[in-house]
Amino acid sequence: MGNLNWTEFKKRISINAEKQTIFDYWSTQENLEKWFLSDADFYSPNNDPKSRNARICSGDKYKWMWHGSDNIGEGEILETNNMDSLKFTFLGCEVVIKIKEEQEANMIELIQSKIPLDESSRMSYYVGCTRGWTFYLTNLKSILEGGIDLRNKNNNLQDVINT
Repeated sequence: MGNLNWTEFKKRISINAEKQTIFDYWSTQENLEKWFLSDADFYSPNNDPKSRNARICSGDKYKWMWHGSDNIGEGEILETNNMDSLKFTFLGCEVVIKIKEEQEANMIELIQSKIPLDESSRMSYYVGCTRGWTFYLTNLKSILEGGIDLRNKNNNLQDVINT
């Protein structure tokens, strides 16, 4: 297996949907809440709240919450071209999303990088985020291809893989 690079990981998934549709599910509060978050609040660079269907822009800030969790994730949209590329901070790391055609399929490629090398960060950000992104990318595929949301929204059910 060689040396594992604990500072970043890559996840890829093909989705049978138009590139712009896939990107749209990353770029508004309303769409992120359909497959990823329970609450996705965005703020302009001068801290004005954005509307539920307003597209994110470079420099926007966010506050995110997930079903079954009291944790709030805060970060910033670093770059977006509003078509097929997005970069944002996430839990002190950086995430890059690219949507590209490959072998006649639309592919999402997610790279999370700048993961600190201490043992706690390896477990939380490398192992934990790898598991989380694997599930949420699968859920995005499920939503876009079949309309089924796989998330557990029952806060009384704990220690499940779909949260």
